[in-house]
Order: sequence, then C-alpha cells, then structure tokens
Amino acid sequence: QVQLVESGGGLVQPGGSLRLSCAASGSFFKIYAMAWYRQAPGKQRELVADITRGGSTDYTDSVKGRFTISRDNAKNTVYLQMNSLKPEDTAVYYCNVEASLSIIAGPRGYWGQGTQVTVSS
Repeated sequence: QVQLVESGGGLVQPGGSLRLSCAASGSFFKIYAMAWYRQAPGKQRELVADITRGGSTDYTDSVKGRFTISRDNAKNTVYLQMNSLKPEDTAVYYCNVEASLSIIAGPRGYWGQGTQVTVSS
C-alpha cells in the first residue's frame, strides 16, 4: 500500500506564501503522476496542479503564475509552493499520487489526509 503524509498548511495573510509537502511511503513499485487538489467549504474538490514523473506540469487557471508544483523522485515527495495567496485559496489541500504496487500491477490513485490552508487577515 501507499501512505501519504502531508505537511505545510496553516494560516497566512493575503499576499503571503506557504509550501506544502507530501511524502509517499510504503510498499510500492513506482509512482507515476503526482497532484494537488483542494476543496473549499461547500464546493467540489478541484485539481490545482499536477506533475508527471518526467516533470511536465499543468495548473488550473486560477493559480497560474502564483503556484509551482515540483517533485523529488528520489524522496517520493511532491511539493506545492504557493505565493501571492488570496482568500479564495482557502481550502483543504490534498495530495494524490498514481502508484503501482508491483511490476505487473496497473497504477491506481491514493489520497493524502489533507492539510488546511487559510488565507485571512
């Protein structure tokens, strides 16, 4: 199985920055794509950013130019650097990874427990 441990959330003022981390551990063969989602109160969970194993990235329009997703394959860790934060970025942020448990198994998705990000003055 794959365990995901997130860290880095908290309370920050508008215009501030936070860096989220998500480390994968457990017994798995390979991690493929990694991503960050968020869910604000009363809203559906949305994809914020994703990154392939080779490093190609994609972002939702509302965070382009402010957030940067990166990964360290040696550490099985994905990061989300969030700059110029706005109140509308307030949400629970979840990491998601695609991983296969063996050389013959296909990848499936795994979720972290979520970390709260609150942007408020």
